[in-house]
Amino acid sequence: MRTLFEGDAPRPLADKLRPASLADVVGQDHLLSPEGAIGRMVSSGRMASIILWGPPGSGKTTIARLLADVIDLDFEPLSAVFSGVADLRKVFDGARERRAMGRGTLLFIDEIHRFNRAQQDSFLAYVEDGTVTLVGATTENPSFELTGALLSRCQVLVLNRLSDEAIEELLQRAEREVGRPIPLDDDARIALRAMADGDGRYVLNMAEALFELDGKAHLDTAALAEVVQRRVPLYDKHQEGHFNLISALHKSLRGSDTDAALYWFARMILGGEDPRYIARRLVRFAVEDVGLADPDAIVQALAAWETYERLGSPEGELALVQCIVFLGSAPKSNAAYKAAGAAVRAARETGSLMPPKHILNAPTRLMKELGYGDGYVYDHDTAEGFSGQDYFPEEMPRRRFYEPGERGFEREIAKRLAYWDRLRGEKAGD
Repeated sequence: MRTLFEGDAPRPLADKLRPASLADVVGQDHLLSPEGAIGRMVSSGRMASIILWGPPGSGKTTIARLLADVIDLDFEPLSAVFSGVADLRKVFDGARERRAMGRGTLLFIDEIHRFNRAQQDSFLAYVEDGTVTLVGATTENPSFELTGALLSRCQVLVLNRLSDEAIEELLQRAEREVGRPIPLDDDARIALRAMADGDGRYVLNMAEALFELDGKAHLDTAALAEVVQRRVPLYDKHQEGHFNLISALHKSLRGSDTDAALYWFARMILGGEDPRYIARRLVRFAVEDVGLADPDAIVQALAAWETYERLGSPEGELALVQCIVFLGSAPKSNAAYKAAGAAVRAARETGSLMPPKHILNAPTRLMKELGYGDGYVYDHDTAEGFSGQDYFPEEMPRRRFYEPGERGFEREIAKRLAYWDRLRGEKAGD
């Protein structure tokens, strides 16, 4: 309920510019257009329960509020940070009363991922029977943070990070509202949009601070940096951002795009990621994706990790950069990785087959009597240093697990394997 003087209270610029209709929302046309999921709901006049998943400042709260107006539902907002089961129960009691009088309720839960499993389960029945239409907002991946039961009753809609064009549209709206341009030169205006990092609310708050500055001179990029602190890039090293960026780094290296890999590395470091986690992934990449195409890859990766441990940040991070450049530019092969998988599958398929007796040691008289070690040829005693004996179980035919590629050092390994195969064939024919 608004008080007599509430309309005269000062309001932040972001609140003044809050869209009055869905058509005023920027950057989410894929959902709000007539062909979009929300556009179709509005056209039909029927609202399904949804989860709005998107970055901060992308319009989740605004869209929920406007949907309640368009579909003609009572709007009940809750924050999962400040609310509990008792607050939910109060909302549900009110929703039941309105339903009895023919009115529907849109329950908006901001940061719904903050509710624990029990709290999420507490409103399932009310969503299922239509007592409330749920609109949940989250910045976290719903697959990780929301229960399967809740997800099965809701449609997940993904909001985009606001584009540079959408951020510019918000700045122009702010200038029309205030009645004068933001005091920035062209380069500083570009920098301001970059600082926002796709967050509409954030850029409007920064614009408001700039409007309040004394003086009429346009600020350049350096002056802007003194006025507004650069925003820390969105990154939660314990949640989806952590997995997304390390995946981007790994796949950029696999694709031999060294520059992209360096970019994702920088994003992770700026976001506060532990460089040791990145170093561990580089070691994994060296053996999984470079392998024997360049045997120095594992040496470089381990050396970079050890160098970081000795130097620490920020100097030690240069060793990781050097390793990324080496791995990104190295020839790639997953032949050893595939060979390991093939060998494991064969081991599972064949069970507990015994090794052939001729390659078993015979430390006891009984084992000698059973034929352990009989017929074994010591390879170093042969002219070629190669006996050509069969080392697979007697019940199992030879299998080729490792298939070297034609990249880097694996070309040499292929020649070596072919040499041993030829000698083995010759020995078998003797």
